[in-house]
Amino acid sequence: MAFPEDVLTADEHVVLDLHPHWKAMIRPVAVLVLAVAAVVTALIMLDNEILVYIVAGLALIAVGWLSFWPWLVWRTTHYVLTNERVLLQTGVFSRDRRDIPLSRVNDHSMSQKFIERLLGCGTLTIESAGERGQSVLNDIPHVEKVQTTLYELVEADRDAHSYNDNERSAPPAQTARVEEKQ
Repeated sequence: MAFPEDVLTADEHVVLDLHPHWKAMIRPVAVLVLAVAAVVTALIMLDNEILVYIVAGLALIAVGWLSFWPWLVWRTTHYVLTNERVLLQTGVFSRDRRDIPLSRVNDHSMSQKFIERLLGCGTLTIESAGERGQSVLNDIPHVEKVQTTLYELVEADRDAHSYNDNERSAPPAQTARVEEKQ
């Protein structure tokens, strides 16, 4: 499921649209494989048809609860970086979204445990001005590149919304004349 473009402003464009790292799907895939193996084993080993149905039913419940649901959660979790903000969206049936304007990002840091370094993922922490403070994004794929991209976006946003030295020192009427000369 791609991130819906209709939530973006007119001049806004998506720079990165990420889901949590694929390592979040290791357990659900293992449950799926074990459930299929249990049903196949029951078909081969058990002579009682009712027991086969019971094993198949339990396997189906396990796959739905421990495989399909985590996959839906993974698929509907978006970490989106645009040229204007960071959007954090979660939820399968209900939807929670947090928008952090790039102008409010005070600090961002990343951390990786040894296994995360091997798998190419990590945790990105974004500190923003406001009531909620820190947002911790776990299992970010290629977290180093994401942090660098976030830094570039924040700096570009600050450059776009700040005055240069001539504009800062001159009164508004002189600023217009400086821009005309250039």
